[in-house]
Amino acid sequence: MRRIDALGITFGVFLVGGGLYWGLQLAGLEPLSAGIWSQVVLVGGLLGWLGSYLARVFTQKMTYNRQLQDYEDAVLQKRLDELSPEQLEALMAEMSAENAESAASEGSK
Repeated sequence: MRRIDALGITFGVFLVGGGLYWGLQLAGLEPLSAGIWSQVVLVGGLLGWLGSYLARVFTQKMTYNRQLQDYEDAVLQKRLDELSPEQLEALMAEMSAENAESAASEGSK
């Protein structure tokens, strides 16, 4: 997110809060009640956003984590594409041996 985006979102939240306050006053609420209810809505929205943010952090679904995983996958794919057929066969044989070895050790437990 760019700095201008963050400033735009912040300005938008203030506009929504002020609009909600004035809208509630026009609907017939007293200024104190309208202020309280507009704050309740904005704080509820903030807590909802915070909850979704924490859920993305704990499940590692953040943009940075996705970008890092995509980069690692691209690097590994490039290395795999650069292998000769003989090197690819040797790698596959090594992986098969490791899989067989791990399956044997799991079976003995």
